[in-house]
Amino acid sequence: MTRRERMSGVDTAWLRMDRPSNLMMIVAVLVFDRRPDFRRLKRTLGMRLGAYRRFTQKASLDATGGWWEDDPAFDLDRHVTRTRLGGSRGPAELRRLVARLAERPLDPGRPLWEFTLVENYGSGAAMIARIHHCIGDGIALVGVMLSLTDNSSDAAPDRIPRRTKHRADEDHAAGALEHLVEPVAGALKSALRLSGGAVEKYLEVLRDPGQVIDYARIAARVAEDVAALATMDDDSPTRFKGQPGRRKRVAWSEPLPLDEIKAVGKALGCSVNDVLLASVAGALGAYLVACGDATHGVEVRAMVPVNLRRGGPDRRLGNRFGLVPLVLPVGIANPFERVYAVRARMEALKGSYLAPISLALLEVTGLLPRPVTQEVLDLFADKATAVMTNVPGPQQPLYLAGRRVEEIMFWVPQTGNIGMGVSILSYNGGVQFGLITDAGLVPDPERIIARFRAEFDKLLLTLLMEPWDTQRDPRAIERDLAAALRAARSRVRAAAAGRMPLAD
Repeated sequence: MTRRERMSGVDTAWLRMDRPSNLMMIVAVLVFDRRPDFRRLKRTLGMRLGAYRRFTQKASLDATGGWWEDDPAFDLDRHVTRTRLGGSRGPAELRRLVARLAERPLDPGRPLWEFTLVENYGSGAAMIARIHHCIGDGIALVGVMLSLTDNSSDAAPDRIPRRTKHRADEDHAAGALEHLVEPVAGALKSALRLSGGAVEKYLEVLRDPGQVIDYARIAARVAEDVAALATMDDDSPTRFKGQPGRRKRVAWSEPLPLDEIKAVGKALGCSVNDVLLASVAGALGAYLVACGDATHGVEVRAMVPVNLRRGGPDRRLGNRFGLVPLVLPVGIANPFERVYAVRARMEALKGSYLAPISLALLEVTGLLPRPVTQEVLDLFADKATAVMTNVPGPQQPLYLAGRRVEEIMFWVPQTGNIGMGVSILSYNGGVQFGLITDAGLVPDPERIIARFRAEFDKLLLTLLMEPWDTQRDPRAIERDLAAALRAARSRVRAAAAGRMPLAD
């Protein structure tokens, strides 16, 4: 008998977000050093994905919400396919193929995923993965991808990943938070015309059983954050905003050395994330300037996912993250001023409860009729220009079907009328940026991608030109920047020779 189970409200919301102009697919690319044997690859994927029920289940919607249903006609050959590039078999051809697949909906009559082996990319091969967001968020799907891989090339191809004991998606509210519901629900009702019953369930992620929490203070801050979310102003109008169409463009960067980024961040008293986001803001601003647009005072809001899973290993699928709005200061030209502005804004977000509130809103909207769901989701989308995510990956090389994975890139979907997605992924000592844009709004995302490294180099070189006697202990600066200096020298020489721009 076919098994059928209720989909969580949050996953239902992501399933309902599909639009012809913005499909809710997470798209990833793995680049191999050599072409894997297709039969071995398919066997490995079949064995290891089979450990997750969602990859053999269809997703469906009815008047009551979403459902997971076993697919009695499941056929691995329909989900694992292969193709070849024409032309020079280089990055440009692969970008075009990824963009075409990002525009193509997954078959709703089958489980919502597909892997395509590109057998002749560069000197090796690549694999394009497309997985619907209703199956899982970025953290969950990174766990899935890791379960497909090995730490060496000679691992057994039929190894089955260890499965974690299944736990229900439903969380139970804690009694100590009951008196939070009234102010939160009241704010939601007035601001969004919704019941806040699900807020109680997800605010429990705020609990730390080992500490005493000031619940009155939390209640006040929650109500404040809900009001701020509902009354949020639009960000600056730029060429990045507009009505997206169906056609997409993708681009990705060469890896930036993670050690360099850490060294610069430590020297500036900033996090790695601050440095990366400041580089993103600088790249977007430099692109606007190159297009002849004014950037003074321009700010671009990005919706940033925040992981709300409990501490420790959690390989369950599904979506357990909230969204917080981060305003990127793209109009600040000075790299120091820009990175410190990003740091200040990130610090301000750390004290808010916007992430669990947004997760609660998604849970509520997933249980409501589609028109109401769309109205609430547009509340997020209409106030933002981009979706941006930063996912930490493993810092050692991985192998799949006996072949070394040289690079991993991915692209996040955009909701509503958002036309840009920025992805940051660290892997094996490097950090790569991925960008997906609407072809009508930004037809050349590779021009933005090319500026990410230039903006980081600008920050690094500005730091090196600063008088050390105006900074902290020069010996600490020398120690923290040693790795960055060694790696930067070759790039500075290349720039001087005209082979690589350090800044636009």
